Amino acid sequence: MLLGIPKETHPGENRTAVTPETAKKLCRLGADLQIEAGAGEGAGFQDAEYSDAGATVVSDREALISSADMLLRIRKPALEEIASMKKGCIHISYLDPFNEHELIARFREQGVTAISMEMIPRTTRSQKMDALSSQANLSGYVMVVLAAMNLPRIFPMMMTPAGTLKPAKIFVIGAGVAGLQAIATAKRLGGRVTAFDTRPVVAEQVRSLGGTFLEIDLGETGEAAGGYAKELTPEQIDKQREAQKAVIAESDVVITTAQVFGRKPPVIVTRDMVEGMQPGSVVVDMAAETGGNVEGSVPNEIVQVNGVTVIGYGNLPNFVCRDASHMYASNLFNLVDDCWDEEAKAFSIDLEHDIQSGCVITHAGEVVNETIAKLQAGGD
Repeated sequence: MLLGIPKETHPGENRTAVTPETAKKLCRLGADLQIEAGAGEGAGFQDAEYSDAGATVVSDREALISSADMLLRIRKPALEEIASMKKGCIHISYLDPFNEHELIARFREQGVTAISMEMIPRTTRSQKMDALSSQANLSGYVMVVLAAMNLPRIFPMMMTPAGTLKPAKIFVIGAGVAGLQAIATAKRLGGRVTAFDTRPVVAEQVRSLGGTFLEIDLGETGEAAGGYAKELTPEQIDKQREAQKAVIAESDVVITTAQVFGRKPPVIVTRDMVEGMQPGSVVVDMAAETGGNVEGSVPNEIVQVNGVTVIGYGNLPNFVCRDASHMYASNLFNLVDDCWDEEAKAFSIDLEHDIQSGCVITHAGEVVNETIAKLQAGGD
């Protein structure tokens, strides 16, 4: 089976889907691995390392895409690239299938089997394939580092002959994978951390990391399927905002991580809350690229709102692209390995497979994922 790894072409993207380490593992499975020249350079991996691992480095991108039996990448392909893929090709990457309707339609029309890394089921068995979690973990770390770099004071308490410096106050909204890592990182740097999540079940996790959990009675909340936070009602969002207002005003750093899978994220920090913070404070909006948790944040920019620095950078794992590549490549290899037919030396599609049943979006000219099929048909 010919596996192709094209170079990522999205502006500024330095991650790669396959590292030399996972390239060697894929070759051991019996795959014929071809990688586009320069695919790993952004993350510090040289072409020679891939050659040494057993892969063939090629410079003809179009030939790579048109000849591959399977394509492994991070970002979704350009629409025009899908037309070059051969019928029956398996394509694995992030696809944003809830919003990319035309992309999914093109995959179906071309007869390509499209697998979405966002749709890997959140089960115990699939944790080693869960790219959303692995990349979110790094995002949590990066958000705190960005906040520390832009805050005009230090995080830890420091006792000096010149006096005692108080610890910075950090408020983390959302205690999922990214939020918990942000809490842990902020604590390592010596900050005083408070956190809130709509799921009361995570309170103990926050406390175990040394944070204080902000108690807000929102009524029935809980978790959606896969451990995600349920979408709040407008009344619950208003109640959350009001309860958080005083904490935000007293915080040196506010980090928001609230995202609703497949939908626009809620605005939970309004402009008046930002303006109520002390000048020099920092807000990091993890969701800025998809709509924003913070009113006034700008995707991929740092802006000033009444003296408060609001950071809206997207693709946060790209800041630590080498480790992000290692983690994503490992997730990707574990998926391929789990579905690999050793006798045929090929990736085996099985729509009854416990993991493939959730993440295979198109196959044999059909949209086979029920949820996405309904969206494509115009249903709810």
